[in-house]
Amino acid sequence: MDAQEVHQITPDSLPAELPKMTLEEFLESDLEGYEYIKGELIPMPPTSVEHGYISVNLSSLLHLYVRENQLGRVLSETGFRVGERVLIPDIAFVSTDRLPADQSKASPVPPDLAVEVVSPSDTLRRVEEKVYAYLEAGTQLVWLLSPTFKTVTVYRSETEITTLTRNDTLSGEEVVKGFSCQVAELFE
Repeated sequence: MDAQEVHQITPDSLPAELPKMTLEEFLESDLEGYEYIKGELIPMPPTSVEHGYISVNLSSLLHLYVRENQLGRVLSETGFRVGERVLIPDIAFVSTDRLPADQSKASPVPPDLAVEVVSPSDTLRRVEEKVYAYLEAGTQLVWLLSPTFKTVTVYRSETEITTLTRNDTLSGEEVVKGFSCQVAELFE
């Protein structure tokens, strides 16, 4: 697939079987609503209302804190190069010194913090693969929010994992230094 063909692809023009493309071709394309994993385009279905309000609850709190303290940017539904993948976390934080110069495309570096809200269509395998891909690529902290159980699982590494319940406080630790909120607030 040449560069001209890649730029002409739009979601409406995609065939039933999605075209194969390289990571570089995907990064150059204007495709939205897809993640790129191991050479394949993975459609991202629309989220539920519940998923939306949980994402907004957290992103609002995080955005206000990060902005007030001039720590970087909080992003939503933004593509990030994560190793040989392009993933779209529900919410991400990138510190000021790691913000990409070209902000018209997916970020060439993984976020400092990636947040995923588990959707009904997610499988445990797919979610865990994403979490470990973030960590392997250099993301320092991953928060996995479960609407079903109203928990937040905090991943610092493959072996340092903590699950927080409604009675606990979620902390930005050293990644978003000073940020905290009650887990229960996220699910209200």
